[in-house]
Amino acid sequence: MFPVDTHTHTVASTHAYSTVHDYLHVAKQRGIRLFALTDHGPAMADAPHFWHFVNMRVLPRVVDDVAILRGIEANICNAQGEIDYYGDYLAELDMVQAGFHEPVFPPADIALHTEAMLACIRSGVVDIITHPGNPRYPIEQELIVKTAAQCNVALEINNSSFIASRRGSEPSCLSIAQLARQYDAQLVMGSDSHIAFTLGQFDKALEIIDAAGYPRERLLNNSPMQLLRFLQARGHNTVDDLLDYFQHG
Repeated sequence: MFPVDTHTHTVASTHAYSTVHDYLHVAKQRGIRLFALTDHGPAMADAPHFWHFVNMRVLPRVVDDVAILRGIEANICNAQGEIDYYGDYLAELDMVQAGFHEPVFPPADIALHTEAMLACIRSGVVDIITHPGNPRYPIEQELIVKTAAQCNVALEINNSSFIASRRGSEPSCLSIAQLARQYDAQLVMGSDSHIAFTLGQFDKALEIIDAAGYPRERLLNNSPMQLLRFLQARGHNTVDDLLDYFQHG
């Protein structure tokens, strides 16, 4: 059991089916101590409005000993690596993820995918690249992994990619995990839950990570403190209260 999940979607993204309350209930049942709300950025057709993310400040930090991270899964929008959330509002979020999504950035070629993802990683505003092993978006993996390691940006092994979406991701995700072990890049597992029942489910992602020989103890899912310290090192002072909670609460 890993007590941290960095990737969930609520009914605010209308192709998902659970509320915050649903996630809290399942988290409590499964011993999840910390999970992130990361609905799709506003450039997606059915994503919540920009104000949804601005107003995340109203969310409680901890409910019944389960802590909530205020996050986003933004869209990589162009070759310059720009995302669809920006400005001073970024500093109010606990975590910023970004990835390719077909309605916003149609699949092109390996050169353009790599250029865009590299620019996104180097931008300094994105903490985690979601599902970089998507076979619809081939990338120069070694260059991406080395750059992510240098910039302290985590790469996600997305459990949903092996079950509900992005079929055929296993070979590319295995290769990314092997390169992450080689270059000491940071990996994180995300359930990419679109319904609360899959919160904290990492079975398929863990198979890939183990097959690559990537050390489990390096995963950001190991403990709330491990993820929160990573986010603090990335400049997210908003998590200081949660760090204090898990240290002393």
